[in-house]
Amino acid sequence: MTILEIDNIDLHYGAAQILHQVSVSADAASVTCIMGRNGVGKTSLLKAITGHHPISNGDITLNGDKFGKAAPHLRASKGIAYVPQGRDIFPMLTVQENLETGFSLLPKGERHVPDYIFELFPVLKQMLSRRGGDLSGGQQQQLAIGRALVTKPKVLVLDEPTEGIQPSVIKDIGRAIEFLRDEQGLAIVLVEQYLQFCRQVASKVYIMDRGAVVHEGPAESLDQSEVRAHLTV
Repeated sequence: MTILEIDNIDLHYGAAQILHQVSVSADAASVTCIMGRNGVGKTSLLKAITGHHPISNGDITLNGDKFGKAAPHLRASKGIAYVPQGRDIFPMLTVQENLETGFSLLPKGERHVPDYIFELFPVLKQMLSRRGGDLSGGQQQQLAIGRALVTKPKVLVLDEPTEGIQPSVIKDIGRAIEFLRDEQGLAIVLVEQYLQFCRQVASKVYIMDRGAVVHEGPAESLDQSEVRAHLTV
């Protein structure tokens, strides 16, 4: 079932048009991977989805409700959680306090960190009193994902979660995404450069070039030479 629908959106930074009639959909219990070279508009697409940059035309729909002009906090309250590139954790807050920042979207009776987050990322439980800025890059990435999950999202938006991360943590993040897909039923939108990782977790792949979608297909289509040509520098 389609949860998130991006329909022919345009996005501008001033006079420069960055996205050109981009259409993407994401299904429940599925991973949609957005790929492409650097600078083709992938992060701008995620900012359009999460409301961090307004779209110029088109619309975005969640469970049939249009919200293309809604502010980021309203989109978060509707069930969209964002893990940005660079993680953006609060370095001076503890791991516990970082996780609890997700409570702002929840009713008082639901303000707790779900046990499954610590099962996915045991290091977070071990370091609850450690400041976020003292964690390694991989640990911060796990914290950023955990913080997003505290909000109980329907859609999880991830911007290059494997960037600059050691291989062992990449495996942990891959297992976490598979769990969230299969056991939690989340719709996951993933921007990723790591071809093997995308092939491992994704059901559907979109490839972008110059602000437009130039390929849509199953993850297996990444093995086609004409598809790979859009990913090589």
